[in-house]
Formats: sequence, C-alpha cells, structure tokens
Amino acid sequence: MTTSTKTATPEAIVDIAIGFMGAKQLFAASRIGLFNAIDQGASTVEEFAAATGVAAQQVGILADSMAAQGLLTRQAGRYALTADSAAYLTGENAELDLAPFLAFLGTISYDQWRGYDKTVDTNEAGTLALDEAGWGEFMNGVMTYNELHAEMFARHFDFSPFRNVLDLGGLSPAFAIKAMLGNPELTTRFVVAPDFAASVQAAVDAAGLAGRAQVEGADTETATPAGDHDLVMVNHVAHRFDDATNRRILANARAAAAPGATLAMLDFFLDDDAVQRKIDALHAGEYYNIDGTVVYPESVVRDWLAAAGWSPVEVITLPGSPRILVAKAV
Repeated sequence: MTTSTKTATPEAIVDIAIGFMGAKQLFAASRIGLFNAIDQGASTVEEFAAATGVAAQQVGILADSMAAQGLLTRQAGRYALTADSAAYLTGENAELDLAPFLAFLGTISYDQWRGYDKTVDTNEAGTLALDEAGWGEFMNGVMTYNELHAEMFARHFDFSPFRNVLDLGGLSPAFAIKAMLGNPELTTRFVVAPDFAASVQAAVDAAGLAGRAQVEGADTETATPAGDHDLVMVNHVAHRFDDATNRRILANARAAAAPGATLAMLDFFLDDDAVQRKIDALHAGEYYNIDGTVVYPESVVRDWLAAAGWSPVEVITLPGSPRILVAKAV
C-alpha cells in the first residue's frame, strides 16, 4: 500500500461527501431569484426575503452558502455579487444565463443520480422517462450548457484563419454561430440529424447569418458530406456513439477536409494525466447514468483520429466546459 507523507485530514472526503448540499442550495438560490434580486439592488436578508417571497431564515441560509462557496461576498450583513455570479446567474442581465442548466441539474439530473447505485452495481445504462414538459426542460438545460461551451470555445480557439467550416453532427448551432459572428469571412455548412435541421436553421436565421450558412439533414452515423472544408467541427458527437461508429464519423469528416485542414473535436474525455480533470470524470458518470452514453479516454480518441487520417496537434481545456482535441488532416 502506497500512502502520501502528507498528514492525513478528512477535509477532502467531507467536502466531496457533502458537495450535493451546496449544489442543491445553488439550484434553490437560482430558482427563487436570489441573484436577480441582488442584481436589482437588494443586499440584505430582509430585502432578499421581500424580493423573493421566501422566508428570511431560508434566504439567509442560501445567501450565506453562496458566500461560502464564492458566488457572493458578505460584509457587515450586506451581500454582493461576484464577477462569476454577475456574468452567469443574473437572468436577462447576465452575459449568459445558466438558470435553465441549473434547473435541469436540480430536477432531472439530480433525480436520475438517485439510481446511480444500480448503475454501478449492474453496469446497466440509465434511461430517462420524461413527459413532454420534462423533455422540454431537458433540452433547454442541455442547450444552455452548450451555449456555455460555445462561448468558451470562441474565447479560446482562433477562428480567424478559416473560411469554410463543416459542422458535422453537432446538436447545437451555437458553436458555428459564435464563430461566424467573430469572423465575418467565415461560412458554415451544417450537416445535422434531420430532427434538428429546422431548429438549427431557425437559430441561424435569428442570428442574421442565413446568407452565410447552409443546413442539411443527415444521420450523423452515416453522413458523407465530402467537400473541401478548411475547418471541421465535431462537437459533442463522440460520447453519443460506439467505437466503430466514431471511427466511421471521423473518416467521413476527413473525406470532407481540404489538405492540411483542421479538426476541432469538443467533448469530455478521460485523460492520462497524473491528476484526472474532475469535470470530465463527473460527466462520465452523468452521461452513462442519464442515457448510457460514454465519455471515452483521450487515448482511445487519438487512435480513432490517427486511423481516420487526422494527426493530433493540441488539447485546449475550456473553463467549466469540455476540452477540444485539435488535429490536422494528413
């Protein structure tokens, strides 16, 4: 048995074990509008209670928890937003309002995790049983999370050298839309699952980019778009398919790439670093427990890329989001 020479403490274990409490308090604080109230000028527990209609005792507990977790500051009984909460938790005034994503986590995802012991003990994939309203909440939450990923993608990946992007199999148009908004010379060809073609077209039209985008419906597993694209994006695709299908998708992506083209493949991946990145490992549990989809080891994905004619170049880690595997056509 190998142990560290560092003096043992229970702190990390306890922090992990009670982590769900902080998450539930965040979900509640978002749901009742605590951050919105502060954004509108409230700063004391009494003012929070008046603004939200929640008992002062409960809203005070939530405010203290959010301060303890770094989402509020507290001084002399007055609370204020941090930069993070102001940017992502203040509703229509936020840079990107994550409330729909938190609502999804607080209801659908949290309830699904109650069955995680069965998933672990049996290795049976989870399944979702939702009514129409539930599926609407699910999609709203997931697409909001994709908006965050797209925002981080645009901040950390340079789209300026590219002119002709293929967005293959992605369910959210936000990645290419943000790319086109940042690069006025970029055009996008979306090849998406037929059920998503209409919503992708609507998003492109709403962004005023219809003249620079083409939307085609085709099953991701078998789509052979061909072409001569200088950038191919395969975002949030890998975890949805098995090994053989991913190999085929990446080969078809390579066949649609110009010589020397770039591939940007965003997803969660299990790494081989000394310390596994936490968000990826957590999503490995989330995805399989939700619907049986898989977070693959990065080493496996690199094998797929090599077999399909892509040479890995770098990995870009996005804050609060997946990573991007960047490769070149060879």
